[in-house]
This record gives sequence, structure tokens and C-alpha cells, in this order.
Amino acid sequence: MTRKYFGTDGIRGQSNVFPMTPDLAMRVGIAVGTIFRRGDHTHRVVIGKDTRLSGYMLENALVAGFTAAGLNVYLLGPIPTPAVAMLTRSLRADVGVMISASHNPFADNGIKLFGPDGYKMSDEIEARIEALLDRDNFHAQLARSNEIGRASRVDGDIYRYIEFVKRTLPRDVTLHGLRVVVDCANGAAYKAAPTALWELGADVVAIGTEPDGLNINKECGSTYPRTLQEKVHEVRADIGIALDGDADRVIIVDEQGSVIDGDQLMAVIAGNLVEDKELKGGGVVATVMSNLGLERHLNGMNLDLVRTKVGDRYVVEHMRKNGYNVGGEQSGHIVLSDFGTTGDGLVAALQVLAAVKRAGKPVSEVCRKFEPVPQLLRNVRISAGAAPLEDGNVKKAVADAEAELKGRGRLVIRPSGTEPLIRVMAEGDDPAQVERVVSGLIDVIASVRTAA
Repeated sequence: MTRKYFGTDGIRGQSNVFPMTPDLAMRVGIAVGTIFRRGDHTHRVVIGKDTRLSGYMLENALVAGFTAAGLNVYLLGPIPTPAVAMLTRSLRADVGVMISASHNPFADNGIKLFGPDGYKMSDEIEARIEALLDRDNFHAQLARSNEIGRASRVDGDIYRYIEFVKRTLPRDVTLHGLRVVVDCANGAAYKAAPTALWELGADVVAIGTEPDGLNINKECGSTYPRTLQEKVHEVRADIGIALDGDADRVIIVDEQGSVIDGDQLMAVIAGNLVEDKELKGGGVVATVMSNLGLERHLNGMNLDLVRTKVGDRYVVEHMRKNGYNVGGEQSGHIVLSDFGTTGDGLVAALQVLAAVKRAGKPVSEVCRKFEPVPQLLRNVRISAGAAPLEDGNVKKAVADAEAELKGRGRLVIRPSGTEPLIRVMAEGDDPAQVERVVSGLIDVIASVRTAA
């Protein structure tokens, strides 16, 4: 199904450039409000945002749309995405909205939508929203004059989230004695993360906590671990925690300054749950991008690695349908369904900290569960509307590459869900073979990338 506005994680784009404009944001508010305005009860929507400058603009446009559709709006201010999901349920809202482009630079922004159960909206509901957005008779969806919604700013709900996060740490664990550096990416968790860690007993050194609207994810956070590595070394910390702009993903830096990605963290958390006899589903749910080393490690524990399409929503859908309680992405987007409905970087970090405290060993030992298989990812930029993967020469090259790697590695080729790119990833025990396979495919795809 081709979608005009929605990608793998809501609507996203450069601020003030279609589709990320105030006009479309207002229309989203009206369309979503129309779909979720059911019955005569008072309908409500909660709206959170990260620290991007454009958040003010989009927040006001969404308020106009939702109130015009007859919903009351509760503005949460800067707050992590998982907090919005949690508060949507806690406040019995009909809709939750997070204004964020996650790990992207400040110039981008996005709109993530949650249903009343705190889960991201399904493809079917997004399709209904898209159908409403382009209707000419848009004004027919508006509420009557006496049914227009109200808007109010909510203070203090970030502390509800902090208390929720603290309760996810096992009761037999305290963070006393741990020096923790937390990099909040100048984003949505710049208050919540340091506060929660300190209240749990850690000696906290916080960086990336001075947002100015333009510096979110800028040389900081989970996509730029160098800043965290330097600070861990400088203060001789036991562990470094890097969140992204909306705090739904996390990566760890050990006491030696080495980066530990989401695949390793899922292995740590799954192992803990196996020991406590609390792992559900018989394994872990990840995407096609997770390392083959993780799969082999889990198989060695008689556990499965189930792979889905890229996007945490597909991971969550499979988890819900099949009863898993651990899932996520290599990027550090980790979903623990015993605690929440979406990825939560801070909650995942606490489960790792619990493993470290219980083991009484350095992070470098606790969080290195397997040796990653050499993996290479490259992107090919294409023209808008191009479909090089449908080309016969590309199909043949892909088939040949898969045959070459069979039994020794994997090949994943997919269009990006957010940019005009083709992503080519290969992994295998022979790095030279992986490099040869990827380079060959890049050349073939590049030769047809502009064909519409």
C-alpha cells in the first residue's frame, strides 16, 4: 500500500516544507479528531513534543485542528515519546500525539500518533487519516460552534513518568555506587532521565541537557556517541547512557568507552529474563537489520530470533500477536511489553543497569554477549518515484548475491521509509565477501536509480 504522508514512524519531514507544515498539522488534528470522536462523552487528546524550535508551530497547529474537531487538548510540553504513550492510557485520552523527528537533526520534525491503548496507530487507521486529509469538503468534519474543544497546559505529568520509570527497576536493585553519565541529546528527556537516575541512587553526570531549539541530536545523543565516550573517560564513569531526541532509543558506552548497540542490549535483557523465568514467547523479536551474531547467540540458548520489517511498530505488532515481551532494533529502540507499549530508552537502560549491579562485574563484561558478524550497510540515493528494485538487472544481481552468501551470511535490500534511498545491507563471516557483494549491488542499483 502506497502512502502519501505516513512513513515507518508517523509523518516526518523538514519543518515548514510539505508535508511538515502548519496547514497539514492542523488537518491531521481535524482528521484524527473526526475518526476518534465517538459517542457523546468528552473526548481528549494529549500532545507532547521534543525540544525542536518547530515544535511550537506544529503544537499550535495541532491544537487548532483537534479543538476544531471537538476534542479537548492537554499539552504536556517537552516529554519523552514513551511518556506520551503511557499518559495517553493513564489520562484515559482518546488520542496521544508526539511531535518529534526522533534522532533526526533539528530542522526535521514529525507527528507520531497513539491510540487510546497507548500503541501506535495501525496501517489501517493511518490509511483512513490519509483519506480524510485530502478531502475537498474538509469543513464538513468540523464540530459545531458550541462543541469546539478547549486547550490547557498540564504541569507535573513528567513526574508521573519519572515515578513509572523508577518502578521498572527490580526492587532488589539500587544504583548506589554507580557513576553514570547520561547524554539526553538536548532532547525530550533532558529533565526526566537525570532526575530518575539520581533518585534511584546513581552518581549522575548529565550532558546534553541544555536545549535551545536548534541543538537537539547535534553532536550528542545515541547517533553521536563520541561526546558520551569522552565524558565517560573524563569522569571515569562506570557506564554511559545515550538517548536520542525523543528518548525512545538508547545505546550504552562501557567503562572503557566502547559502544554497545541495541542487539547486545536485547541479549542482556533477554538473558536476565531467562534467569528469572520471565521471558515470554521463547525468544526475541527484532527487525531484518539485527546482527546475525544475535541470532546465533539466542539460538545457542534455545531461543528464537523472529525478524520483522524495519520499524518498531512492526516489532510491537508481532510481540502483541504472539506473546513476546522483548523486542527491538539494533539502533537501540527496545520494547519491553511488561512495562510499556513502545520503545523506551530509559526503561531499557535501567534493565541493563540492574544486570550490571546483580553481576557485580564491569559493563564491558556484562554487556558483551556475542561477537557481531561483520556487517556492512550502504545507501543509494534515488530520484523521487524511482523503483530500481523492480528492474530486471537489479533482481538478478540480488539473486546472485543471495546465492553467494547462502549459509554464510544474509542480505537485506529495502527502500527507506523516510528518505529517497535504497538501503543495502549484507553480513557474513567473510568481510571481503560482504564488501564485494555490497559494492556490486550498489553499482547495479546506481545504474538504474533514476528510472521512474
